[in-house]
Amino acid sequence: MIEELEAWLRTFVLSEWTLYQLGIIAVGFALSSFLASRTEPVFEARARRIKGNPDLLRVIIAFMRRLRWLYLVLWLWIAHAALAPRTWPSQRWLLATALTLVAAWFAVAVLTKIIRNPTLSRLVAIVSWTYVAVYAIGLDGPLISAMDGAAITLGAMRLSLLVIVKAIVLAVALVWLAVLFGNVLGHWVQRSSDLSPSFKVLITKLIKISLIVVAGAVALSATGIDLTALTVFSGAVGVGVGFGLQKVVSNFISGIIILLDKSIKPGDTITLGDTFGSIRDLRSRFVSVITRDGKEYLIPNEDFISQQVVNWSFSSDYVRIDVDFGTSYDSDPHEVVRIAIETASAVPRVANNYKPPVCWLTAFGASSLDFRLRFWISDPANGLTNIRGEVLLALWDAFKASGIDIPFPHREIIMKTPVEFRRDGGREK
Repeated sequence: MIEELEAWLRTFVLSEWTLYQLGIIAVGFALSSFLASRTEPVFEARARRIKGNPDLLRVIIAFMRRLRWLYLVLWLWIAHAALAPRTWPSQRWLLATALTLVAAWFAVAVLTKIIRNPTLSRLVAIVSWTYVAVYAIGLDGPLISAMDGAAITLGAMRLSLLVIVKAIVLAVALVWLAVLFGNVLGHWVQRSSDLSPSFKVLITKLIKISLIVVAGAVALSATGIDLTALTVFSGAVGVGVGFGLQKVVSNFISGIIILLDKSIKPGDTITLGDTFGSIRDLRSRFVSVITRDGKEYLIPNEDFISQQVVNWSFSSDYVRIDVDFGTSYDSDPHEVVRIAIETASAVPRVANNYKPPVCWLTAFGASSLDFRLRFWISDPANGLTNIRGEVLLALWDAFKASGIDIPFPHREIIMKTPVEFRRDGGREK
């Protein structure tokens, strides 16, 4: 045993080829560090110019900040490829091991920065380094054989632990990449000025769904699972939809219908029941509506199909608002109308360029002359109550400056003295 260890040390560790390989690795590390210090700031500054696509920017920045390891991987690969035709494997084992470890370090470092979830990021790092350690010490072959031996047979299909693990890893990796690329492509679609907002959302969702379906099919095919074997599973899914997933499927289909008929889109101001707010996002299951008080309602898509929806900005952003007020009978109604129109026209949010404000005498009330002031605004998403209050305050100031009174209700009470009658029919005073 001791003699074999001494022979291994003389052959692999204490040989001159080991010193050559250590020198190649040291030179490559120094050269990679020098190149990274010069190129990383330049590339990152250019990458920062990418606007409106945070997912793509995050991926690029993760690569840019680890260019040292990427350069070192390229250096070790070139050195190993140059020595392979001229040397024995025992004379380049250190380069091969270093190439494997550095490449694994680069991949894990990039992935852990791209993945936002800390728990998932740590899990990817642990699993990746565990496999690298097993591969480095040469136990990957026995481990794979043992996992392949743990199998069960389902009809004509042999299902082993190795196939299951490969399917899970490939499916998770490919679906994650599909979602990442879908987000990147979705940001590009959102930046297009030739498409309507609802059509942008529809294209983005179709891209993501298509990429996820393709990723799942590729993962299953790569692991050797026959897709025709999933017919039983699809039948079970159909039964599940029939019994317990009606609402989920209904909301999904309703979301597609909403996007196709363009009844609502992000940015629209809507009223549904007691909810008044602007649409923030359209999802596959619900619509996000944020109100003026900061509350965000997640309303199922089915409600926008089955219930009455008021879309304040469906065909036009202009909304008419009525403000009722009254003045005393001592005031001149013609002067009141003139002052009311001038006052409303001076409020910044009133859309005078669309339709000028109008004011009408509507009734001779019990205590006042009743008027109705009508004006238009072009930004209902900024609120309706606040513009009414702003106009009413402006009317109050204008009427006070002009000496016009706004009366309060009057009530006239007539008191009568009761008359008492005597028993003989006479009156008592």
